[in-house]
Formats: sequence, structure tokens, C-alpha cells
Amino acid sequence: MKLRLQLFEFEDLPWFPRVVRAGMMDYLRFMISTLGTYQPIVPLLREALQATHQTQLLELCAGAGGGTEGVLRSLQATGLPAAQVTLTDLYPQPAAWQLLAARTPGLSYAPAAVDATAVPPGMPGFRTVFSAFHHFPPPLAEALLADAVRQGAGIGVFEGAGKHWLEILLAWTVLPVAQLLITPFIRPFRLSRLLLTYVLPLIPLFTLWDGTVSILRMYPPAQLLALAHRADPQGRFRWTAGKVRHWWGPQVTYLIGVPRVN
Repeated sequence: MKLRLQLFEFEDLPWFPRVVRAGMMDYLRFMISTLGTYQPIVPLLREALQATHQTQLLELCAGAGGGTEGVLRSLQATGLPAAQVTLTDLYPQPAAWQLLAARTPGLSYAPAAVDATAVPPGMPGFRTVFSAFHHFPPPLAEALLADAVRQGAGIGVFEGAGKHWLEILLAWTVLPVAQLLITPFIRPFRLSRLLLTYVLPLIPLFTLWDGTVSILRMYPPAQLLALAHRADPQGRFRWTAGKVRHWWGPQVTYLIGVPRVN
């Protein structure tokens, strides 16, 4: 599917209730972590970190931290034992992040809001964006990449889908059922999450809409490269984009930019 539609997601809207957004992010984190969605990109990320002589990851648009924990542990276990990650977001979620930091060595977070298109200079590290780059329309997506180029920070953009119609079908059939089944097991426990799932089902309904729109808004590899080259007109970075497949079928779309060595 090469079509990209710039629709809206409820979680992007400033007025959207934080309690509903947090419930949606908790579900996404649980699913991504449980399924190991981003494990296929660990070798690519490890190679990029080694190329930039980095052990520090700066995760932008972290949401509830979905996938970060497993990726960090895999990096630490496969050649980068000193790997660390700092979670950041324009809408920080310290309640969810505290749980991850408590059980994951090397994981920390920034409690203040961080704009991914203008990262404060005092926040070093190889930048990553998991499951969030599609939220940015082309001008802002380009600005996010340009900020990394301007500050000489390598960057990896990862989306946990391959942009196929089958993924939309799954979003409307299998995933809503899975959400209803797993919600009681999501931690940290929140009564509001149960009420907004089973009594007033706002979390499942908004998740259904946002999940569908996420796939339609995704940039395929060719568009990712086009954005990168516009953000880096002088060719200061080496850019690669593509898809990698998980052992059980799903794909991950990626864009990686590494500063060129002079």
C-alpha cells in the first residue's frame, strides 16, 4: 500500500482526555512488548550504534514506552552491554515509565515535555522514534529529521507495520478482541482503564480509529528516504530505509540515518 492519507488521530489532539490517551498507550505498550514487535530491528540498531560509537539511546515520542524495554535488553545481550535509553515525549507518562525504569537496568526518562522537532542540545544520544513517526505530517517529519542532522545525532525511525490492507483488517477484527481479553493484565493497574474499556468503552473505540489511521498515515520506505534527503540536502548523513520481517510474519518499516565519517 503506497497511499498515505493525512487523517487525524484522537491522541494527537490537545484536548483529548489524558486518561483515555494513557489507556490507549498502555495497551499499545503491552502488545508491542508481549509480541516482541521491534526485535527484528535490533541488529540494524546495534550496527547504527556501533557506527556512531554510541551506547546511549534518546527515544523521542516514547508514549508509554512500548517495545523499548525488549529492544534495550536485546542490545545489552548482543554486544552492547552498556546500552542505555532515556524516554522522552511531548506528553510525558512518568507513571508508566517508572514501572519500566524500576525493572529495566539502563532505562531512564525525562519528566519534562520534549519536542521531537527541537530537542534540547543537552540531551545527547542516538535518537529513536518507535510507532510515532506517522503522527508527523511531511513538514514536521522533515523538521524532526533535520533537527537530528543539525545536531549531528544519528536517528532511527521504526514503525511496527508493513503498511498492508491485511493489517487494517486485523485492526478491525482480531485486535479489538485481544484488547478486551488482555486489559485486566496490563500493569500498572488502573481502575480508570477498566471503566473506560468495559463500562464506557472509549479506549477500545478510539484505539480502533487511531490504529486504522496509523497504518494509513505511515510513510513507506521510498517516502521516508525522500523526507530524509530533503531534511539533509548537503548529504551529511548516510540514510537507509526498508522493511524487515518478524519470524512470525509481521513487518517493521524503518529509516536509519548515520552521520558520514569525514
